[in-house]
Amino acid sequence: MQQSHNQLSQDFTIQALLKFTAPTAVMLVFMSLYQMVDGGFVSRFVGENALSALNIVYPVPSVIIAFSIMLATGSSAIIAKNMGEGDMQTARENFSLAIAVGLVLGLCFLVLGTVFLKPLLRMLGATPALYSYCYDYLLILMLSAPLSVFQMLFQNFFVTAGKPHLGLGITIIGGVANIVLDFLFIKVYQMGVSGAALATAIGYAIPAIFGLCYFTFNRMGTLFLVKPVFRKQVLLHSCVNGSSEMVNNLAVAITTFLFNTLMLKYAGETGVAAITIVLYAQFLMTAVFMGFSSGIAPVVSFNYGSQNAKQLQKVFRNSMYVIVVISLMVFFLAEFCSDPVIQIFVKPDSAVFQITKHGFGIFSVNFLFAGVNIFASALFTAFSNGKVSAILSFLRTFVFLVICLLVLPLFWSIDGIWLAVPAAEILAFCVSVFYLVRLRKVYRYSAR
Repeated sequence: MQQSHNQLSQDFTIQALLKFTAPTAVMLVFMSLYQMVDGGFVSRFVGENALSALNIVYPVPSVIIAFSIMLATGSSAIIAKNMGEGDMQTARENFSLAIAVGLVLGLCFLVLGTVFLKPLLRMLGATPALYSYCYDYLLILMLSAPLSVFQMLFQNFFVTAGKPHLGLGITIIGGVANIVLDFLFIKVYQMGVSGAALATAIGYAIPAIFGLCYFTFNRMGTLFLVKPVFRKQVLLHSCVNGSSEMVNNLAVAITTFLFNTLMLKYAGETGVAAITIVLYAQFLMTAVFMGFSSGIAPVVSFNYGSQNAKQLQKVFRNSMYVIVVISLMVFFLAEFCSDPVIQIFVKPDSAVFQITKHGFGIFSVNFLFAGVNIFASALFTAFSNGKVSAILSFLRTFVFLVICLLVLPLFWSIDGIWLAVPAAEILAFCVSVFYLVRLRKVYRYSAR
């Protein structure tokens, strides 16, 4: 009886698909938007060097996100499959195991990050002009690592539990709190980057604590916390299955480091500020793809688990329509409406504005291809094919991008840095299409 009332079992027309995935997409867009506001407050009221410092330390939170999303997406696929098979007790035990592992993971990050903070900053390349900003900001983020892990877990599990709107609502509350506290801590109380980090930590805490309370005390939903059962195979499968998303975020950490190093070489701290703004904007615009793909993943896992091939084909077909339309819309917005986004951070008459505007015009071509690449990786994660998903993510976000970053600037200097992401996305698009065609009959998401 529980399965018949589960939203994952409904007939997914395009309208139903958009309605179901919209909360996750809006949630990620909102998260990226309030992170942009975070950077905007720092740039406007602390300085452009402080903004550059945020990007210098960004690889560290990327690593935290990488492991968190690996656990969240990998275990969500397994839990949704358990639910599709009608085994709710196993689903709840696996869910509780994921939360317990997430707590251990967060505490490990807290301890290691605070103990090795100074050598970490030196390794990341913090210059004397940026070091104090980097230290103050990263220290608070490391102390709030468990909250960051829980936030990522509960964002995914609200969708798996068929409550995406609840997850959206609490994320919006956390985001609004972050923005309000940014204003208070940075502008009113003059706390600098420490204020920005503290506001971010409180923004993490709201969905983390709410999610923990909800899944502990609400015993009427599909998922709630029970005594976890340690299943080594499930944990390993979750890690392998979510490895593509982990690879993606680890690659972000490494490539952000490369972006910073190259920009320091070709344009100094001003260049780092420019690439920081563009990467913020990229996160905002790809958040739609990531949100849609994350939102649709439990639907795919559920129908795959219940062996409903007809519904699976419908979901896949409609998803591709949506991805193509969104890709065109995002590209045109990025190409022709970038000025207001850049002005969140810097004034139009600044050198940073001019460098950023020129670079973003080149960079925005990547949005034509990123949507299909992100969706393809999420699709194979939902099928519990972590190997293919990891290959797609690893090639897209690391191999192709690192090669392009190392090679293209040799020929086109700073323009080669801006060209690296579009070139990597085009190469990844070819690989994604190859796997989508090759495995269509294996998972029966296409009748052709």
